[in-house]
Amino acid sequence: MSGAHGHGHGHGHEHAHGHAPAAFNRAFAIGIALNLAFVAVEGFYGWRVNSLALLADAGHNLSDVAGLVLAWGGALAVQARPDARHTYGWQRASILAAFFNALLLLVAMGSLAWEAIGRLGAPPATQGWTLIAVAGVGIVVNTATALLFMRGRQGDLNIRGAFLHMAGDALVSLGVVLGGALYLWRGWAWIDPVMSLAIAILIVAGTWGLFRQSLHLLFDGVPEALELDKVRQLLLGLPGVGGVHDLHVWAMGTSQVALTAHLVLHEPGAGSDAVLAAAVPMLQAQFGIRQVTLQTESGGYAGHCALRGEPG
Repeated sequence: MSGAHGHGHGHGHEHAHGHAPAAFNRAFAIGIALNLAFVAVEGFYGWRVNSLALLADAGHNLSDVAGLVLAWGGALAVQARPDARHTYGWQRASILAAFFNALLLLVAMGSLAWEAIGRLGAPPATQGWTLIAVAGVGIVVNTATALLFMRGRQGDLNIRGAFLHMAGDALVSLGVVLGGALYLWRGWAWIDPVMSLAIAILIVAGTWGLFRQSLHLLFDGVPEALELDKVRQLLLGLPGVGGVHDLHVWAMGTSQVALTAHLVLHEPGAGSDAVLAAAVPMLQAQFGIRQVTLQTESGGYAGHCALRGEPG
């Protein structure tokens, strides 16, 4: 029996991903500053003109600031070096940040919907032009912040959470502008709570995927982009490999995947180094799995594993 770890590639991984969250430090700082300033303006005018849509949007923007702080904290934690107490470092913090970001958004939208339903019975009058002006600024602020995270949204669930949060905000602000325009045109007071409700439903629908995916990863689920059977087929296709068992694939963070497996060799010993040398780069190239730990063994030892009741 012999074991191997994708070490030579581990350093490449740390370099490749170590600077990825760091590149977003400026994006997080700008996004938080912009949104805090906008929350103050929007909250003040929402209170002045008695608009639920504006006040709700201000509250939602405040939850976004918290979401951005969470996402930034998660991205920074990923960069913390492993030590004797945390041998993988703090990579799971990015999954936790994505999960709480989604949870925060769902709670914020739930309270917005509740308030909107309460106001439908007796919608108060508001000031259309103020709504349009303030929410118009919101579209600019939120779109600008979303664009800062746009390039990172594919590779990292945490950055995707930040992007979705800000893109959702731009949508909310657009809804408020439309509500203000309709109020000015038709004088419909009910448009304000109805628009708030529609926005809440849209954002919940958009956030649900992030919530479900981050929860899945928290419980060591196989990342959605990966098919376990294809990974198994790749390992079985390696020259000299007769069987694969104890195959586990999970996300260590929002941008790093780990794999462990036992490979049963036809002729253990001399061929094991060649199998390991072939497996590690192929797993990286085809599936982006950089943290690879493989154990090679003979058919006899594999039978011993089965007797111990280890999962296949």
